[in-house]
Amino acid sequence: MDDVFRALADPSRRALLDRLNARSGQTLRELCAGLDMARQSVSKHLAVLEAANLVSTVWRGREKLHYVNAEPINAIAERWIDQYDRARVHALADLKTALEAPVSRPEFVYTTYINTTPERLWQALTDPAFTKRYWGVTFDTDWAKGSGMTWNERGITMTDPDQVVLESNPYTRLAYTWHTFTPEWADRNQTFDDEKIAKLREEPRSTVAFDLEQRGAVVKLTVTHEGAETVLEGVSEGWPVIVASLKSLLETGAVPASVPRRECGD
Repeated sequence: MDDVFRALADPSRRALLDRLNARSGQTLRELCAGLDMARQSVSKHLAVLEAANLVSTVWRGREKLHYVNAEPINAIAERWIDQYDRARVHALADLKTALEAPVSRPEFVYTTYINTTPERLWQALTDPAFTKRYWGVTFDTDWAKGSGMTWNERGITMTDPDQVVLESNPYTRLAYTWHTFTPEWADRNQTFDDEKIAKLREEPRSTVAFDLEQRGAVVKLTVTHEGAETVLEGVSEGWPVIVASLKSLLETGAVPASVPRRECGD
């Protein structure tokens, strides 16, 4: 956490975070445009932000895209905002809200570090006994590439030929298509009005990927959700909650009562 505070203390790094928050998923060249800062300096500042887990990166071909990662700000907020006068940490709360705003590119990236093993984390991502505890969702599938997936969420079963496993490399990467927005799902999720439900059904199917990387005694987990704007509005709020619950379950054996389980479309 000290690394986060040190990274945020520099005005140039805060400016870079502001630029990424306004338009996430930028390359180094895009971030340098219009800045009165040398490319090498921008690269060094980004390295500090990435080391503090405030920025996540994803390679797309030869391009390295940079995304704001809200996980460290969430951790700071959970540790202190509820313990002190909210007015005294108003700026921090605003930053947390800003970093969780919907992204401008058609994908959402979220990174955290979990004190576990790749094998244990893979089990938590695929075993219904785990997913039901921290997510409230289970999957019927053999997790082989190309296999179908049936989603079971709060009494609703969602089956569709397009719900499939896209990649399945045990302990390193898992990817699958998102669930179908069925009428039953729409009836269950009363927070969505008819207009938003219609948009969700019209948009191309989104996908989610989990990348696992051993980093000493911890595992770096990066969640990347690609889809259209309406879907990402929901998952950008839902994934931080789900990942926090997953992390807590693996590290403590319990999901904290203060972190409600939710489906990423809620």
